[in-house]
Amino acid sequence: MLMGGGARTAYQAGVLRALAAMLRLQPGGERGFPFQVLVGTSAGALNAAWLASQAASGLAALDGLAPFWLGLHTEAVYRLRLPPWTRISRLLAAVRLWGQARRQGAILDTMPLVNTLHRAISLQGIDDALQAGALQALAVTASSYTTGVHWTFCHAAAGAAFAPWLRPGRRAEFQPLTIEHLMASSAIPFLFPATPLWVDGRREYFGDGAMRQISPLSPAVHLGADQVLVVGVGQPQRSGFAAGPQGGVPGMGAIAGHALASVFHDTLQADVEQVQRVTDTLRRLPPELAAGLPYRPVDVLTLQPTRSLDALALDHLHLLPAAAQRALGGLGALRRGGGPLASYLLFEPGFVQALVDLGEHDAYAHKAQLLAFAGGATA
Repeated sequence: MLMGGGARTAYQAGVLRALAAMLRLQPGGERGFPFQVLVGTSAGALNAAWLASQAASGLAALDGLAPFWLGLHTEAVYRLRLPPWTRISRLLAAVRLWGQARRQGAILDTMPLVNTLHRAISLQGIDDALQAGALQALAVTASSYTTGVHWTFCHAAAGAAFAPWLRPGRRAEFQPLTIEHLMASSAIPFLFPATPLWVDGRREYFGDGAMRQISPLSPAVHLGADQVLVVGVGQPQRSGFAAGPQGGVPGMGAIAGHALASVFHDTLQADVEQVQRVTDTLRRLPPELAAGLPYRPVDVLTLQPTRSLDALALDHLHLLPAAAQRALGGLGALRRGGGPLASYLLFEPGFVQALVDLGEHDAYAHKAQLLAFAGGATA
């Protein structure tokens, strides 16, 4: 299960590359794709879809995600439409962006990401992997601005024994996934525009799958998982970067970053704790009693960054393209703690490399747990 977080999600590529290297050193060496179900939210949905499209290649799919990320630049993900005259003043840039946001519902134009995903992700490859049994299901989440319902869109092999689900405020539907589903799942509120999808015979507009995601683990559990590896990019302890200098009033960038952190990460830990409590309770019950309950044990292993990604983004802030720096600066989003917001938008190789390296480091720090989880030896 791959959680979202804009550019921060490159961290997952490092974790998975390290996992592939660990598994190759275990008895049996090269092996097939190690996951039966992939669930992605927001930019995590892009990673999940990319992995699904390459699942037939086995562990090589885990290796390939990092080069995909390292090949990105900001102009391959989004662009800012600012006329040359806005260079005169940050205030003029801010006024222009505000007008654009009012007209389009978002500050950034994400057509470059559409083109990037069409080139990078083979939808036929996803279907081939499902039909060949390399993967059982791929699911991505999105939130409907039209109805407020949180949707999980699932793609499974023809004839698979999965059923859609309906719960208060959230539901699932099985249908072939498209680039539009990925754009909807990764549409960061205010920054990326809403994406229309057809559900229940009508068109609804969708935004980031992290919004209104009250039960992030639910899709994996509904799709039959009894073990879930969650790779997130959130940090409950954020090292004080939401505050201004010397603990002063936080700036626009700090507030925006804090709001996005709340959208992307606040529900995950609570859901993990709940699943762990239920699992622990079931294992303490007599087997005959546990067998009669509509629940099953689910083991969850969660990996998240051990270093502040806000601080890491501040170290690489200079890599933001000039137009983005001018625009965000005009909105006051890069002053007094602008690292949190920038960390979602820094799709530049220098920052991506630092994230991938951190992901590999953190994975090796949890080598024993990862190999035990994957069924390998811990030596």
